[in-house]
Amino acid sequence: MSTIRVIDLFAGAGGLTAGFKQASARFTTVRAVEWDQAAAASYAATFGEGIVFPGSIQDWLEKEDVPSADLIVGGPPCQGFSTLGKRDAEDERNSLWREYMATILKAKPKYFVVENVAAFAKSPQYRLFLAETQPGGELEDYTFQHRVLNAADYGAPQARKRTVIIGHLRTLEFPGWPDLTHQGAHKSVEAAFTEAQIPTDVAGIDFVDDRTTEFEGKEFAGPFVRDELHLGRRYTQLSLDRFATIGPGGNRFDIAKKRPDLLPRCWVKHTSGSADVMGRLRWKDPAVTIRTEFFKPEKGRYLHPEADRAITHFEAAVLQGFPPEHKFVGSKTAIAKQIGNAVPIPLGEAIARKLLESF
Repeated sequence: MSTIRVIDLFAGAGGLTAGFKQASARFTTVRAVEWDQAAAASYAATFGEGIVFPGSIQDWLEKEDVPSADLIVGGPPCQGFSTLGKRDAEDERNSLWREYMATILKAKPKYFVVENVAAFAKSPQYRLFLAETQPGGELEDYTFQHRVLNAADYGAPQARKRTVIIGHLRTLEFPGWPDLTHQGAHKSVEAAFTEAQIPTDVAGIDFVDDRTTEFEGKEFAGPFVRDELHLGRRYTQLSLDRFATIGPGGNRFDIAKKRPDLLPRCWVKHTSGSADVMGRLRWKDPAVTIRTEFFKPEKGRYLHPEADRAITHFEAAVLQGFPPEHKFVGSKTAIAKQIGNAVPIPLGEAIARKLLESF
């Protein structure tokens, strides 16, 4: 069967590419673009040399001829739209959809997919993007629809809601939305960890060896496959004592009830707010959204369901759906960022399977 030529923008470590490849070998990435050097190195280690452009999309558009493609996929950085922290309408990252549009105009794909945080659909940038598809707009030959999809409804052991845009040439029919395969029967943390055979005890703190790889003239740690990343942290005794007070499904409020003497000053009078801070994942439920600092329990519900520690990179990668053979390059912090920024692989695969019907 014919090859489907794909351009992957803002590719990260290759979450969307991984999902599309799991859907069908027909999807062939002809160019990926990623500015983060460690993430680009991970992409190259996993999918092969010479595919990823290790730089900004602006530099890529300036320095290279955009190849023709049947499909463009990608998720422009979402920090400016995120409901976490302060949203900044002037954040320069909000305008990167314009470079995405420029790529569409040059590659002339049949279809394109954009994924972003759920709040993107309510942003001024979304409305500007949509306006370009109207008569007289730069994308008047295209149209698109959007929907907020929950990765858990497609087999990811994680509740993660994202805005997904599916666009197409006006001469083609809209391909439709992926079928809900797990709605009402979400995959649990326990099922995911059992399937991946993850032991409760970590394998250590530091990388198993000092292996390194050179990419674009720089040396990085790795590559390491997913299962080599079952690594913990060096916790203080105070942190361990706090973790020990938190029961199944509990959170920081357990500390206040059982050992108020262990509370940091900022929490003593803070008796309301997020119930996910210092929270334990629940065995029988999907995980909360895996973000880039999942290794810090103070950032959310990232404590192991039983062990007195945060989840490891291995566990986070499993909750994102990364397959065992996926390779990661960089420091532990850099790899955590790659894992947290990725599109859950089962969601990408579901979108790819639906698009495949149109090809």
